[in-house]
Amino acid sequence: MTHILLPFMILPMYSVMKTIPPSYLRAAKSLGATNWTAFWRVYFPQSVPGIGAGSILVFILSIGYYITPEIVGGTKGVFISNRIAYHISSSLNWGLAAALGAILLAVVLILYWAYDRIVGIDNVKLGG
Repeated sequence: MTHILLPFMILPMYSVMKTIPPSYLRAAKSLGATNWTAFWRVYFPQSVPGIGAGSILVFILSIGYYITPEIVGGTKGVFISNRIAYHISSSLNWGLAAALGAILLAVVLILYWAYDRIVGIDNVKLGG
């Protein structure tokens, strides 16, 4: 799962970080900032949209990963998608599966709302 989802995090971050002009860091250093301060106060805030885009992309893709724990650990997987699939197909408890699906939807919407408040959906960019 990590090997598959890692490029979905790295590539948006790289494309955004590539567009940040290095002259900003040189200007911060010429004004007396240390390397760490220049990174933290100049470079990092401009790279937040790339980090946010990669994070939401990986999060949305990882929600549906219920086959990996099935292969590795059997039916004892801790992902909520495993529980939903189990209650739909094996125990036939569709009410509980629907409730778990509604909880999963609510959690995703709350996280998406929090992401919008922190990063802002309009600020998400994938480069240039």
